[in-house]
Amino acid sequence: MLLALLMCYAGFTALCLSIDRHHGELLRSKPSPLRRLGLRAAGWSLLALSPWPAVAAMGWGQGLVEWCAVLMLSALMLVLLLPYRPRLALSLAGVGLLASPVAAFGLF
Repeated sequence: MLLALLMCYAGFTALCLSIDRHHGELLRSKPSPLRRLGLRAAGWSLLALSPWPAVAAMGWGQGLVEWCAVLMLSALMLVLLLPYRPRLALSLAGVGLLASPVAAFGLF
């Protein structure tokens, strides 16, 4: 479940960074159209692939239920961190992406 959580959080953060306002607040610059498109593609790809670890660990029935819970938890974490600790929200996404390969080895 950790891998699904990390993928969901990173996906939501990438989608958040594809918005001009949030990109400016977090990275102090306006995103180029190519960067915006890349962030959207990365965000939706991570969210689309995030059910795979949950289903692989728990099966279709329980895995999809736990994935929905992880999806909501990661969105809630990002929404609560952005107004108060925006740099921490961005740092957690980076650490999550670095920790994802380690969490992937836990599946096998």
